[in-house]
Amino acid sequence: MNYYAGIDIGSTAIKIALVDENRELVGHKISASGSMFYKYAQDTLKALLNELSIDEKDLIYTVSTGYGRKLFKEADENISEITANAIGARAAAVGKSDVKTIINIGGQDSKAISLDNDGNVVNFAMNDRCAAGTGKFLDVVALKLEIDVDKLSEHHFRSEGTPLPINSTCAVFAESEIIGLLGNDNSVDDIVAGVHYSIAKRIVKLVKRVGIKEGLYFDGGPALNSGLVNAIENEIGKEIFIPEFPQITTSYGAAILAQESYAYENKAV
Repeated sequence: MNYYAGIDIGSTAIKIALVDENRELVGHKISASGSMFYKYAQDTLKALLNELSIDEKDLIYTVSTGYGRKLFKEADENISEITANAIGARAAAVGKSDVKTIINIGGQDSKAISLDNDGNVVNFAMNDRCAAGTGKFLDVVALKLEIDVDKLSEHHFRSEGTPLPINSTCAVFAESEIIGLLGNDNSVDDIVAGVHYSIAKRIVKLVKRVGIKEGLYFDGGPALNSGLVNAIENEIGKEIFIPEFPQITTSYGAAILAQESYAYENKAV
């Protein structure tokens, strides 16, 4: 059996997906990017192959994507994360949602991608100037509130009042706002809900730049935060589809493209 890898080297995490000859996902692995992107990507790939008992010689084509895609020297090709994200989203949602608009929140940026009926990217917008609408900001918030980032959603749904406004568009100033809200005896629950809604408002503005369509798809690590999903759905007024493994959508798309590229080069299509 031949296998194909998609390696998404992001600013905060490395995501690797493996597919077989039928483009079926057979495994994935996520690790921190750290300071040595290339080494950690290599180590993560080797660990995944070992876990799946796959010999390296059976991995016959690799496509890299993401922030550090050009650093993975063994890749047969590299592609934009926008393209890979679109391919992965369509595949992950097949039979469940007709994806037309993708929301991606990564460690240090957020994106909105618009697709046509054939799944081609027709427009996209990105916010990479400030961390206030990203996964990194959620990490900072959890740290300041002295809670685990995985518990943010629990606090969100325990909030009973109007979500507290977090007005700053800069993560540093937003952090100061949160400290001030704590000092005024506001509950952690209400602060968390306020943070989620502040991010949701920024995301909705981003999505409006590419056009809001039915078939909304949300990926990236923060998509695991059901409180944030709830806030975005309330702000946008539409239901959002969350894939089973939202962190690996882009690497999954790169792996699918790896299979397609190999098949094309060997005239198997």
